[in-house]
Amino acid sequence: MPEPHLHEESHLKVLRLLESNPGLSQRDLADELGVSLGKTNYCIKALLNKGLLKMQNFRNSQNKLAYAYLLTPAGIAAKAELTARFLKYKVIEYENLHKEIETLRRELAQTAVDNRCP
Repeated sequence: MPEPHLHEESHLKVLRLLESNPGLSQRDLADELGVSLGKTNYCIKALLNKGLLKMQNFRNSQNKLAYAYLLTPAGIAAKAELTARFLKYKVIEYENLHKEIETLRRELAQTAVDNRCP
């Protein structure tokens, strides 16, 4: 299974965060994701252009105008599809890592046996 594209991973992370907290500002979202504000803005715009998010104005607790980013029905479907794809990829990655760990353990055990034999 091919590795998912990095932008898909970013999109999934944004969709997951906004689904649980639609009132996050782009700055807060950038902080949560550990990426720049510019990258966050780029990702939000891409999701808006794809019709996966919509913006809605609201007044925040400081009575200032703010935006809520809401997942559209297409956004909910895309999030489910991306989640399934990433889960499959991560399970395969986990299984491969588990095999590699077992191989390394066998090699280490064999090296220890070889070092004890004269």
